[in-house]
Amino acid sequence: MRKIAVKWLKQAEADLKAARDSLEDGHYEWGCFQSQQSSEKALKACLYEKGYTSIITHSLKELIKECSKIDMSFNLHSNDARTLDMFYIPTRYPNGLGGDLAPTEFYEREDAEKCISSAELILNTARNFLTK
Repeated sequence: MRKIAVKWLKQAEADLKAARDSLEDGHYEWGCFQSQQSSEKALKACLYEKGYTSIITHSLKELIKECSKIDMSFNLHSNDARTLDMFYIPTRYPNGLGGDLAPTEFYEREDAEKCISSAELILNTARNFLTK
């Protein structure tokens, strides 16, 4: 595995650990966002491994679509990617949600648990892909 892919995969794993830590600390909005970040970095690791040099998008749905061109097993996570995409901005910005609640007040444990579960599936598929 090329050094750049290893670096991105290591960070994806660290981001997933941070998401779990945030869940346990009750910072559900961060658990959601860190799950999205873990998945983004895991998918980018796979693309870098296959020779991609410039990956600009942050959309997991787009990254899954691109990874699926290389390995169809990524297709299984299209719904997980779409779900996680919905947590990219509103988990971080007070004006990312309608109403009067800040992200820290809006997101709940079940949101973070669902995001972490989706991120685990994507990360596992990326790990399997990178160790073939």
